[in-house]
Amino acid sequence: MTHTLKDGGQVLNVGMLARVEGEGGMHIEIKDRKVVDVRLNIFEPPRFYEAFLRGRHFTEPPDITARICGICPVAYQSASTEAMEVICGVQTTPEIQAMRRLLYCGEWIESHALHIFMLHAPDFLGYDSVLEMAETHGDVVQMALRLKKCGNDLMDMVGGRAIHPVNVRVGGFYRMPARADLLSLRPDLERGLEDALAAVELVSTFDFPDMQQDYTYVSLRHPDYYPLERGAEVVASTGARFPVAEMPRHVEEFHVAHSNALHARFDGEPFFVGPLARYTLNFDQLSPRCQDAALAAGLTETCRNPFKSIIVRCVELAYAFEEALRIIDQWRDGYAPSVPVAPRAGEGVGASEAPRGTIWHRYRTDEAGVIEDAQIVPPTSQNQSSIEMDLRTAAEQWVDLDDHALTHRCEAAIRNYDPCISCATHFLDLRVTRS
Repeated sequence: MTHTLKDGGQVLNVGMLARVEGEGGMHIEIKDRKVVDVRLNIFEPPRFYEAFLRGRHFTEPPDITARICGICPVAYQSASTEAMEVICGVQTTPEIQAMRRLLYCGEWIESHALHIFMLHAPDFLGYDSVLEMAETHGDVVQMALRLKKCGNDLMDMVGGRAIHPVNVRVGGFYRMPARADLLSLRPDLERGLEDALAAVELVSTFDFPDMQQDYTYVSLRHPDYYPLERGAEVVASTGARFPVAEMPRHVEEFHVAHSNALHARFDGEPFFVGPLARYTLNFDQLSPRCQDAALAAGLTETCRNPFKSIIVRCVELAYAFEEALRIIDQWRDGYAPSVPVAPRAGEGVGASEAPRGTIWHRYRTDEAGVIEDAQIVPPTSQNQSSIEMDLRTAAEQWVDLDDHALTHRCEAAIRNYDPCISCATHFLDLRVTRS
């Protein structure tokens, strides 16, 4: 709805923006064709997970933190288990780590497929929802549902449940899946890989707005593979490189009046976590097939156009299928599902690469393994300043568009991040004031 103010300015309100997770609002004020104020207002009520983790046993975070998100619960489980294993001074076996990576592949597949086709593609194809898109692109929607089902089936097989998996524990798993059961998923995963590669080609044909951003990219990195469930260190496009344990020294959380979610700075500056950061900082760790698909889709080894994040997600989707097939083919029965973990006093940091970007947890426990302090830093919180920067750039770059077109462009700029404001409601209130 658009109306004119007494002073000649205009206010544009979008009462409900579908295809994002959670409750939030955005305010853009334009005076004399200049953007003077941009605010991403997150008014989702705080849920106090960090507070009620205090006093719980060190074995409980994998089950508790998984409830933070129904789309990426494995990200929370992975970061929390790693942090606790750091505190307790234990190392898991290569087989346990491989199975954690396989579980994470399932999460990447279901989450990326959901975002690419159900939430983001309608922006580029001119639809308000995937239901409208299905009327003329039914084959694409059917492919998306197949892809998402592959991820859900993999999470169910490894995690014991597709939503909030119950098979994850500090030290490993409660049980290991049988090789025969994993192999039963192989035909669908093979088809999924071909579908994902076709999706890279498909989305590369979209009409992308020309916008380049000089982000500070931050991502995990591992010398042996593209980062998913963990990384050996944290790297940044600034050249910074440090162990995961030092993450709290570089990332500062702070409160702003217009958001119930904390903002964050990396070494004092706004920063970006997510597919674009992972891709740019780890292109060399992608498989040759995925590298070729990315280059054929028009990407280079770096990507700084946030609207092209949909291509990068398709590349990562294909990579997750490749990794799942690789792990399943190498799997054998008889591996121990966990290693013994005894409580210990200490502090530890664990990090993983959620579909939306780097997530990290910091815990402090006493000698009995009781949690004394907890800090959980999800990717959307870290990205809020970059989202506002993108909105400012978009509003300034396309200020001459009419209100409807500018609204659509700003909505798409937000969805580039696949923001997970919460895991319940799905709307964002958008307000543009012109004078």
